[in-house]
Amino acid sequence: MRTIPVSEITENIQEMCIEANHFLSEDMKAALGSACQKEEAELGKQILDQLQENLTIAGEDMIPICQDTGMAVVFLEIGQDVHLEGGSLEEAVNEGVRRGYVDGFLRKSVVKDPLIRENTKDNTPAVIHYELVPGDKVKITVAPKGFGSENMSRVFMLKPADGIEGVKNAILTAVKDAGPNACPPMVVGVGIGGTFEKCALMAKKALTRSVDEHSHIPYVKEMEEELLDRINRTGIGPGGLGGSTTALAVNINTYPTHIAGLPVAVNICCHVNRHSVREI
Repeated sequence: MRTIPVSEITENIQEMCIEANHFLSEDMKAALGSACQKEEAELGKQILDQLQENLTIAGEDMIPICQDTGMAVVFLEIGQDVHLEGGSLEEAVNEGVRRGYVDGFLRKSVVKDPLIRENTKDNTPAVIHYELVPGDKVKITVAPKGFGSENMSRVFMLKPADGIEGVKNAILTAVKDAGPNACPPMVVGVGIGGTFEKCALMAKKALTRSVDEHSHIPYVKEMEEELLDRINRTGIGPGGLGGSTTALAVNINTYPTHIAGLPVAVNICCHVNRHSVREI
């Protein structure tokens, strides 16, 4: 049994909130750089170059990559052989978010009640997902999610008879409907299977997978590659102003489901696709 004080969780999350909002992950930097080289449209290439310049300025001057610094989504994979001490884990996570957004001078975008709309003024609470896993470590993923792209996400409760082509059409429909509103080039996270809420969670988590990694399931890998190609042939392009780079990646997660259902969730993220990952 390994003991970890929850204060260590707080400290890491504080740093990760600031890190994720100022610096792209290495996989996203590489994907954006590659897109700049491959983009065929002159205007599209110009927009991608401007996005690259924005990233440079953000890193050098410690300015957030985007003015929408998101709602903090935190994934915790907690080893079964870990004992957390010193207080509530949930409070520790939210304290880390609070410090990160207040001390890091990040925009506070969370409202206390979805209808009354009073701002909490510290970007808490976070959306926290817990998972128990083997081992004696804690893996933390902090993914600040902006709502320009979040608002474009969809859940489709398909019929089993819709099959793989129905799934592909649903994903393409979500992307086309999103168009410029999702701040392309986008990353498309997809969850297939499970239940209504499970497919949405899988789609969200798919966005945290490195964009240079494909599913280990052969037919899913083929879907990811095919859909990326088809999305990039829609002509939406960078900024929605036309071009051959509408998406940087399509990441798909799957899970067993009921004989009567075929749930599909599409969670879209803009070109920054912010996420920071640490293991303690």
